[in-house]
Amino acid sequence: MRADRLISILMLLQTNGRMTADDLAERLEVSPRTIYRDLDALSGAGVPVYAERGPNGGCMLMESYRTNLTGLNEKEVQALFMFTVPGLLADLGADKASEAAMLKLMASLPAPFQQDAAFVQKRLHLDPGAWFQSEEEVPYLSLVQTAVWQNQRLRLNYRRGDGQWVKRLIDPYGLVAKASIWYVVGGIRGEKIQVYRVSRIMDAELTGSNFERPADFDLAAYWQSWRDQFEARQNRLTVQLRVPPSSGPLLALVFGEGIVAALLTAPSAEDTAGNVLLSVTFDSLETAGRQLLGLGTAVDVISPPELRQHLFDRAQQAVQQYQHP
Repeated sequence: MRADRLISILMLLQTNGRMTADDLAERLEVSPRTIYRDLDALSGAGVPVYAERGPNGGCMLMESYRTNLTGLNEKEVQALFMFTVPGLLADLGADKASEAAMLKLMASLPAPFQQDAAFVQKRLHLDPGAWFQSEEEVPYLSLVQTAVWQNQRLRLNYRRGDGQWVKRLIDPYGLVAKASIWYVVGGIRGEKIQVYRVSRIMDAELTGSNFERPADFDLAAYWQSWRDQFEARQNRLTVQLRVPPSSGPLLALVFGEGIVAALLTAPSAEDTAGNVLLSVTFDSLETAGRQLLGLGTAVDVISPPELRQHLFDRAQQAVQQYQHP
């Protein structure tokens, strides 16, 4: 609707200060000509909006003009109150501030929208933690957050995944939380960008010197690209299992409910016991061994042979450890 679009233009200009007609058209999925007509409509309604030509031109509001009009609809109100994750906010020391902000926002909404917000709060809770995953200690998260907020260089003593200790001087560009695990994305000498797991920071200090954050750096886009490359680099080990019908619930507990669909479509084994053949992918032989040992005799590993040998060796060690009272 045009009224919604006019409000969106007003909010975008109030938030961003100056935008070109092309930018507004792209954001609102209309033509630049439509944007110019909408600007004329806003101006005719008394909104002090104007456009400047030239390389540094664009559409803008008079600097002194502000509006408290939210223009929120029912779905937008619900979305605002939907994505607050208490655990992650608490890690950043922002849980109380978030709660206060939500209360103020609730109070500022018209009565019908307050009901929409309360509806969501009573029916949706986001828990970022994974099952059976112990919480990581992140004593330096607050310091890293300060460095990110203030564009301060950070000196780290860091334990890598292979156990080696390294010293790093980084420009921290941003923080990322993935399933309650915190990472800091930082540049070294403003060039090479790396990702560091915050729980592996053994010591950290602010250097007192500031860095200039690259204007074109997109944290979300970088993380997506880095995550895709990281997953592609992992060693992939495909394991074929013989699974009895009674083992489905246990596999769902270990691998998640997604395994159920795979079991339902898996080919039958060449026996009369109703077993199926299931292929499961792991990032390494060690990871496969740890998870499959926990399943005991609920599955039978058919291949690869080196994994069968690995499980046999571990089982032998367990027998030797526990065979005597």
